[in-house]
Amino acid sequence: MLKLFSYYLIPLGIGLVSVIALVFWHDQYRTSGDVPLSMRVAVQTEDALDPRSALARAQAASLVTGHDTHLSEAPVWFAFEPMPRSGAQVIEFPSRHALDVACWDAVSLAPLGNAVRGAGAGFIEGSKAGFALRMAPMPSELLCRADFAGPARLTVLQWPADQYALSVEQYHRKSGLLDGGMVVLALFILITALINRQPVYVLFAGWLVLNLRVAALSAGWDIQWLGQTIPADWLLRSRSVGITLYGIATLTLYQALLKDHIAALRYVLPFRIMQWLCMPMLAAAILLPYGVYLPLLWIICTCCFSVMTVGLVKIIAESRNRVASWFAASFVVSFLATIAEVASAALGMRELLGIINSVTAALASSLLAALAVAEQMRSETEQREAAQQELEHAYQAMPVGLFTLDMYGHFLSVNPALQKMLGISSFNAGRTAWRQFFTESTWTELHEQVHAKAEAEMELTSRDGSQRFLVSATLARSRIEGVLQDTTEKHKATEQLQFMANNDPLTKVFNRRGIEQEFQLAAAGLASGRPMALAYVDLDRFKLINDLFGHAAGDEVLKQVCERMATMLAGGQQIGRVGGDEFVILMPETAIPLASIICRGIVDRLGSTPYRVGDKAFHVRGSVGLIEVEPSIAMKDAVSTADRACREAKTGQGEGLVVYERGAEAFRQRAAELDMVARLSGPNATDCLLLEMQPIMSLSHPRESLNFEVLLRMREPDGRIVPAGAVIAAAEKSGRASVIDRWVMNTTLSWIAEHAEQLGNTRFVCMNLSGASLNDERFVQDTFEILGRFVHVASRLCLEITESVALHDLDNTRRFIDQARSFGVKVALDDFGAGYTSFSYLKELPADVLKIDGNFIKNINAHPANVAIVEAIVSLAGNLGMKTIAEWAEDAATVQTLSEIGVDYVQGWAVARSLPPERMLEARSAADFITDPAVQELVKVLGTPMTPHLASVQKIRDLF
Repeated sequence: MLKLFSYYLIPLGIGLVSVIALVFWHDQYRTSGDVPLSMRVAVQTEDALDPRSALARAQAASLVTGHDTHLSEAPVWFAFEPMPRSGAQVIEFPSRHALDVACWDAVSLAPLGNAVRGAGAGFIEGSKAGFALRMAPMPSELLCRADFAGPARLTVLQWPADQYALSVEQYHRKSGLLDGGMVVLALFILITALINRQPVYVLFAGWLVLNLRVAALSAGWDIQWLGQTIPADWLLRSRSVGITLYGIATLTLYQALLKDHIAALRYVLPFRIMQWLCMPMLAAAILLPYGVYLPLLWIICTCCFSVMTVGLVKIIAESRNRVASWFAASFVVSFLATIAEVASAALGMRELLGIINSVTAALASSLLAALAVAEQMRSETEQREAAQQELEHAYQAMPVGLFTLDMYGHFLSVNPALQKMLGISSFNAGRTAWRQFFTESTWTELHEQVHAKAEAEMELTSRDGSQRFLVSATLARSRIEGVLQDTTEKHKATEQLQFMANNDPLTKVFNRRGIEQEFQLAAAGLASGRPMALAYVDLDRFKLINDLFGHAAGDEVLKQVCERMATMLAGGQQIGRVGGDEFVILMPETAIPLASIICRGIVDRLGSTPYRVGDKAFHVRGSVGLIEVEPSIAMKDAVSTADRACREAKTGQGEGLVVYERGAEAFRQRAAELDMVARLSGPNATDCLLLEMQPIMSLSHPRESLNFEVLLRMREPDGRIVPAGAVIAAAEKSGRASVIDRWVMNTTLSWIAEHAEQLGNTRFVCMNLSGASLNDERFVQDTFEILGRFVHVASRLCLEITESVALHDLDNTRRFIDQARSFGVKVALDDFGAGYTSFSYLKELPADVLKIDGNFIKNINAHPANVAIVEAIVSLAGNLGMKTIAEWAEDAATVQTLSEIGVDYVQGWAVARSLPPERMLEARSAADFITDPAVQELVKVLGTPMTPHLASVQKIRDLF
């Protein structure tokens, strides 16, 4: 009982009371009242600077609470105003990197004193880690100068004199605690090392002393040693040497404790390089100035400690080594102490420093390192004991089956794991045979393999086929020594993973990857003339089931859909799910007539009866696109063509089934599209491009302006002209839309600049921008660069942005429009009314023009609703200060109606089709291109005043 009390309860009680004291009891050294003062800082760059000039320079600077020198050794002048407080006050300059400080009364410039390390004059003295100024009364403003060495941070604190005296006591108390505790611990370790003849203990004792010096440097106490002040001219050198020796000792201790793990991690070379750096670094610490040596030390230490930290992490992660854990913990404690000091300084949490500070961190890290040394000794002892136990029990405890066979196939020895695998209840050496558990053929194969090569490995299946094994064996002393592993679960898991990789988890049919593999296998038969068909199935309005009844109902319907389709397929025909409600059916060795019958049955089967989920019934129909697969076609191209056929079927053609046989026009269109994509993806994408221009006529002054829209065309090798729609679609698929738009803009502006004199009546030239380009930040920047080069004609450019693209990212569109308009460029919202217009957005977009979608203009006189819609758009545009352009005007009646409605400009075949650029140079106005006599007669009266068709339309200044 007495032993229990003495061994455990007394230390536990002491520890508990200590924790309570640290956390809850009053700290008699706790200080308060220190206030950081703001100051104005000026760094001296010349050789000499008098106080008056320095004060003038400092007063011109802004107020700061701190100043970092960033290793600069230039003198720093700073001016500040002490706070008016009752009682005696002390001004502290707490930087431990300060070499000297001098101060003046900023009003009279009377010197107040100066101090260097170890000596002071006037009212300034060395105090704690830095300097302090004591005088009463305190001047209203002070000017000081300080010199620094190292990564100094200049701050100024104002203390009540009594609190400052208490902080000085606290400073020396902590310094003494650090010195005393660490020296006693080092002496104890050293004595232990001498008694036990352990060199690593001697190294550890030295490391503890050096750890004391590094902690003292961090806390600002390294200006003394064992209560004795270090001479000022020794201080910087002692810091360099002390830190370097600490690094050398840390590296040596690290290697001594973890040498086996370092070798296992293949870190021998990096640590050898670090060893080679030790002596040169020590010489540099002695010979180089502190300010020069410190950056070099940081770089070397960062690299070295990074390697050591990575090694520690890997050792802990891979081996769970306690020595490494204790060693890492000592680093963590030091790091936490640094964080605590930063938090205290930044957040004013001085209570935190009462528990975690440089003193406690140094003691704790040293204690943890001591535990690492002790753990190393304990580990070595345990390793010796464990090695003996492992030799005794390894054979019995191995989780895999170990066995020895004679040359006749009888087991001579087996371990418990093998008995459990094979279900051997009673083992008799030399009588239990291999053939009892495996087939005769496996024994013959094993026997042959161990004689043919040094190590044999083969997979086995038990006699009843319920288990699978992997056996590794070798021939030794005329016996077969082997290892047997039960791979049954692994084999099942592999099969399950393979199924999951190739199949849809919901419907169990193939996923995209799985059906692609099936396509590659089936495509091999195309070369030998075997037919193959591929169908693309899309469920109509399936999304409504998910939206209205939830995904659980939709998932159940998808399962039933796959079951219905599977009943229509024969062997070898496979289903693959390639989208939410989209499927691909692969039909190898199936001619297109038979495939058509199958797909017609699928369409009927899918929509014939409702799908029941619980108490609900859903009607789902499917559309199918079927193609005859040609040899050498890629699956993505086959699927894309079948998808096109499916989309055609969804429009109502073919009663839900559209079939493309070999040689169909869709294949030619697909090939042409791929060819165009390939050409646009090449380095000479713009070589085959050309521009045409379509006139835009003013309805108020048709003979006074020559405006037009730039239209993109592509010239095929055979001379055919491809319209813009196909070119833009291919460009967007190839990711080259911005390249095309960049070429169009550059070419258009260059042409306008070249013929500026001949285009005197041209007020605007419209050009379309694709949505992909507008969202390409690089294109946007290039656009402004091009506009900058052609700024003298940029005001004639009108950029057309599709309404749906503009509303897709309103903020981005607004920024682009604002920047474009700063160059004088006009902006039009194209296809207005065709998208999902929200009129509230129009006031957010500073556009100049609304281009009314042509679907409202074509045959406008046959649809009164279209007239009303266009009237509303014109009225809205007028009220917002925008002009309107009507597209697709094809006859005189349409032009007349648009004029009566109040549309500003008209574009379409009624005026002219698209023309080569040189034709624009032959005319004075857009009306010059009109060939229709009825439109020509109408133009004669367009310029005459008439009563507005809408009373709400306001006459606004012509923007163009």
